[in-house]
Amino acid sequence: MTTSPVTRAALAASGLLFLAYPLVRPYSDETTLEGAQAMASGAWIASHLFAVAGFVLLSLALLGVYRSSGDDRLMRAAAVTWIGAGLTLPYYGAEVFGLHVIAARAAREQDASLLTLADDFRFHPAAVTMFAAGLILLGVGAVLAALALGPHAWPLAVGMALFLPQFFTPPAVRIAHGALLAAGAIWLTARLDHRAKRPVNV
Repeated sequence: MTTSPVTRAALAASGLLFLAYPLVRPYSDETTLEGAQAMASGAWIASHLFAVAGFVLLSLALLGVYRSSGDDRLMRAAAVTWIGAGLTLPYYGAEVFGLHVIAARAAREQDASLLTLADDFRFHPAAVTMFAAGLILLGVGAVLAALALGPHAWPLAVGMALFLPQFFTPPAVRIAHGALLAAGAIWLTARLDHRAKRPVNV
């Protein structure tokens, strides 16, 4: 299997972006004015956009791996991942921009009560259902890819499967989760390179 440099770059970059997301994201009590300042910061926008880019690049990378291999299992993995990303990204868009605007207003007016709007969005039945379904499908897509690619794809698959539960953990665990995704993506990239360079027996 010969994997294109663009596919390898997209895969590795997705992992690094998933690590940058929790590293750059500011953490604080989001019901307080300190939390408002965090959500109103540039770091809030940048960190969430890192995650958005990671989902996009991972989806494109799986398509590239499928195209280089022709394995229909990878096409199914890519399709499930695309659907998962499509369901997940609208929620991230609201987190990036909607909560940023609400928090900036709360910080400017010194009114922490405005931050209750954040939970009104986050736990809206349609929003949270789409988000959860999207993250579950992203995990399923990564597992399907691992079943096709072998053991070297499992660290990334485990990381993607844990994307939803890691939101309920402390910052240190979230950063460790990002490190798992980065390591998994880079290891898979390296193994794809290795397989591409392996001589063919004749």
